[in-house]
Amino acid sequence: MLQQLSNRPVAAVLFGAFLISFSAIWVKISGLSPTAAAFYRVFIGAMCLLLPSIQSGDFPKLTQKRFNLLMLCAAFFALDLVFWHGAIHFIGPGLATMIGNFQVFVMAAVAVFYFKEPLRLRLILSLPIAAGGLYLIVGPDWQLLDAGYKTGLMLGLLTAFCYSGFLLSLRKIQAETTMSFYNSLMLMSAFCAGLLAIYMVIKGESFAFPTLQAFISMLLLGLFSQALGWLMITNAMPKISPALTGLVLLLQPSLSFIWDVVIFRRPTDLINWIGVLITIGAIYMGISKNGPSAKNN
Repeated sequence: MLQQLSNRPVAAVLFGAFLISFSAIWVKISGLSPTAAAFYRVFIGAMCLLLPSIQSGDFPKLTQKRFNLLMLCAAFFALDLVFWHGAIHFIGPGLATMIGNFQVFVMAAVAVFYFKEPLRLRLILSLPIAAGGLYLIVGPDWQLLDAGYKTGLMLGLLTAFCYSGFLLSLRKIQAETTMSFYNSLMLMSAFCAGLLAIYMVIKGESFAFPTLQAFISMLLLGLFSQALGWLMITNAMPKISPALTGLVLLLQPSLSFIWDVVIFRRPTDLINWIGVLITIGAIYMGISKNGPSAKNN
């Protein structure tokens, strides 16, 4: 099956996005703390990636520069996961995942202000549209939201910033080192697990699984979401257009929101669904590179 999908890049990205869409669900039903869930995700993911890394036969010397880049990437990913898992606890898997995908706008800002890419009109329009969609999802009565819900929203935004740092540092690793993606992702996951383990020891958090459900949830998260899902996507992405990749990847936050409604009975009315559609559309506007830049209009 995997071999057939590798020959069909669009199907592979779709399947990968489908697998990753369950990430927040596994975290939610595990009952583990945000840090513990993050640790087991990257630890199990690293173990799953070890075999393909060995099979690649590409284990270059881990220079100081490579080590520093991998540690930076791991630190960003560790923060990303902890913030995201915390947001899942407060506002649910669907909304936490959707806000985390606001990394699109952070990445776009970095591209404009750091890499000096032209500012596109659709990017200027997409951010307020996304904010408007989020407003419809959350509701107009901000003052009536409890403190936990507000905390979840803030953690979701922190997730977007840290996820952007992870993607940028991972991009730099791929650009400046000769390591295969398997090795890069495996080592980054292992370093991330080490950082999270140290933090858990300092905080006195337990590594024990409280239930069999927690163990199975983490196993599914590490194997399918952290390892297999991302491998399917990253292997297929170079074979299809960036615009199509962006559109397909929006399946992940969309499905996460649907799973939240179906599995956890998240209260969602028509206005909320309109907000979801607007937000997803705005994120796609931010991803797409086919639109004219603001500079040219």
